[in-house]
Amino acid sequence: MKYYILLIIFLLSFSNIISSQNSEKQEAIDFVNPFIGTDFFGHTFPGASLPFGMVHLSPDTGTEGWTYCAGYIYSDNSIMGFSHTHWSGVGMVNGGEIMLMPTVGDKLQIVPGSAENPDEGYRSRFDHANESASPGYYSVLLKDYNIKVELTSTKRAGFHRYTFPKANNSQIILDLGHQIGDMESSSNSELTIVDDTHIEGVKSAGLGQVFFVAEFSKPFLYYGTFDASYYTPESGGSVFPYKNGEAGEKIGAFMRFRTDENEQILVKVGISYTSLEGARKNLNAEIPGWNFDEIHKNARKIWSNELSRIEIEETTDDKKEIFYTAVYHSLLAQYISQDVDGKYFGSDQKIHTAKDYDFYGSFSCWDTYRSQHPLLTIIAPDHVNDFIKSIVAKTENLGWLPAQHFLNIYREAMVGDHLIPVIVDAYMKGYRNYDYEKLYDAMRKKALENPLPPVPEHMGRSGLDFYKKLGYTPVDKVTESVPNTLELAYDDWCIAQLARELGKDDDYKLFMKRAGNYKNLWDSETRFMRPKMADGTWLEAINGREQEIVKTEVNSYFKYFDPLLVGWRPNRYYTESNAWQYIWSVQHDVQGLINLFGSNEAFIKKLDTFFEMSPIITPPKYVGVVGTIGQYVQGNQPSHHVAYLYNYAGEPWKTQQRARQVTEQLYRVGEGGICGNEDMGSLSSWYVLSAMGFYPVTPGNNAYAIGSPLFGKTTLHINGNKTFKIEARNNSRENKYIQSATLNGKVFDRTWISHSEIMAGGNLTFTMGSTPNKKWGTGKNSVPPSMSERR
Repeated sequence: MKYYILLIIFLLSFSNIISSQNSEKQEAIDFVNPFIGTDFFGHTFPGASLPFGMVHLSPDTGTEGWTYCAGYIYSDNSIMGFSHTHWSGVGMVNGGEIMLMPTVGDKLQIVPGSAENPDEGYRSRFDHANESASPGYYSVLLKDYNIKVELTSTKRAGFHRYTFPKANNSQIILDLGHQIGDMESSSNSELTIVDDTHIEGVKSAGLGQVFFVAEFSKPFLYYGTFDASYYTPESGGSVFPYKNGEAGEKIGAFMRFRTDENEQILVKVGISYTSLEGARKNLNAEIPGWNFDEIHKNARKIWSNELSRIEIEETTDDKKEIFYTAVYHSLLAQYISQDVDGKYFGSDQKIHTAKDYDFYGSFSCWDTYRSQHPLLTIIAPDHVNDFIKSIVAKTENLGWLPAQHFLNIYREAMVGDHLIPVIVDAYMKGYRNYDYEKLYDAMRKKALENPLPPVPEHMGRSGLDFYKKLGYTPVDKVTESVPNTLELAYDDWCIAQLARELGKDDDYKLFMKRAGNYKNLWDSETRFMRPKMADGTWLEAINGREQEIVKTEVNSYFKYFDPLLVGWRPNRYYTESNAWQYIWSVQHDVQGLINLFGSNEAFIKKLDTFFEMSPIITPPKYVGVVGTIGQYVQGNQPSHHVAYLYNYAGEPWKTQQRARQVTEQLYRVGEGGICGNEDMGSLSSWYVLSAMGFYPVTPGNNAYAIGSPLFGKTTLHINGNKTFKIEARNNSRENKYIQSATLNGKVFDRTWISHSEIMAGGNLTFTMGSTPNKKWGTGKNSVPPSMSERR
């Protein structure tokens, strides 16, 4: 009997231990830190949003200058309010529409005041000790008012919960004059106080109009409007009590309440880019009731499902924080723009309906084509066809294939034509549920013709006539002429791949020939891609002279070639980079670049120097040159594929070393953990891919170059209940070199893996060691595919 009692006690104890361990087990979502990237110009925001959402509800601590591209800087100590639109990591100062701020006080403040003196306005101080964030949720205590703010969201609506102290003068300010940046609008904002619990209106912003409908859980005691840009001659004030409508640039509304201790007032806000009716439908469909905790719970569930597509094991909690936050930022960065009924505001300034797909309104494609879009073809396959359908719709509405853009603002974009690789990469990977023939025709037309009215001239390829005639764009005629040539050559290679798939043989030959245009800027003497004049001569070398700026009727440019000069627009001849950083931008033909150097040895020598030399550039300094290893710049996109180029030249162990160095040295925990502009998920997606052990050097050819897996085990959950497992045995910080590998039990001795091999599911197993195995991955068929043959 005693034996059985002891056995029962033991089993109960063991059960409790197991239960305790399970309850303490953290999920992927628990490692996400939305504050990563909110310092050091990462330009991320910590607020509440959903994957691929339209609403990004987050605190704003400042609005002026490049520092505040996302409205929030971790080093600040006061908050202006909580607005519903933010861009993740861009270099564009914009967003911050429809801002609310709860306050307490007898004096009604209608301007935020300064960071130096928050008491001048409705700002409030706060401490990070009383601030928290997780996917789909944000919370902070406003110290000046003793108000706890909680935020959550759906795709198209934001939900606020304010816990007030006992007060007769509790207030909520709605400031439609609030805006991140200073983009001007051609029309006024408007609002209407419909009744004691409803406000609706439209915010006219730099990227268009944002319509909103706001509902309050408690009726207003008092209410009114304000216009911060107007002072009445009678009162000298800008406040209009009990006025139920307002129009202007810096308008807003105030709502006053009497609150008990810890009384909660909830506000839910639906937004739309089409109409008030659209905003109302969005709000009613997505937040029909007042259960804040239920909406938060659902947001957490959605994020958890998305994040759990990748599991990592045999690593530290710090690395899990970095990795899962990078996945979070990668899934955050593509934004839908249509209402629940499918309506969206088109590039022709008309309302259209997206039937059976989500319409994505913005593509920061110079940043995202390299890693973010390729990553999403693996971990977010349900969205890829919708991205391309959105591009089809924009092309139809506009009558032209756009390049990089945000909403319906099609200004002069970054160099290249990089919706093309986004489209072609998706097509080559089997995503084809859209009119690809129509897209091909639009690509071809844009590659061969300049736009005609009403399409603006700047929407065409920069320097196209020169590119067609000379085979390059000349520095004395075209801004950023060198990368313009290199990136158009890559885009033409992408068109050629699609032409071949569609059986357009003549086009394939035409665009493959143009894909070699990068060679026209190769200077064999300096071994750089060098600026060339329209007359065919090289831009003169600086040779110790003082730099000058040449101005012509069509262009201005630095007079002398300096391989370390980045410079500023419009004078620079490289894009946010210098000659050292742009020489490698021949992603489609790395072997062709090696051939220009003459040998693998010469190519590797240049690569080694690139990583080992001083990071100093010729003045003026440039803010994008951050996250450096020599002249390698992880903080800007042109360098992102360069660590993987050793694979093409027969020394893959150096790729393993450099890829591991970047992941471990330039990505860290905490607010300063991103080494540069996040740029709509591009830096984070680079990390996700590289940490798993591979990277898409050439989007459009379906090959991923092998690097050095960071974790002991990684499991990708592929659609169709398949898994692709990456195991790195004997892996550690020191053991970064691949000794051997197998794919599904068979010897794997090449430095690339195909997209189809990953998506088919299986097991890729590496054995790692502390010293390079200089035989692995160096065979004749081990090199990743390239346009040219080895000479």
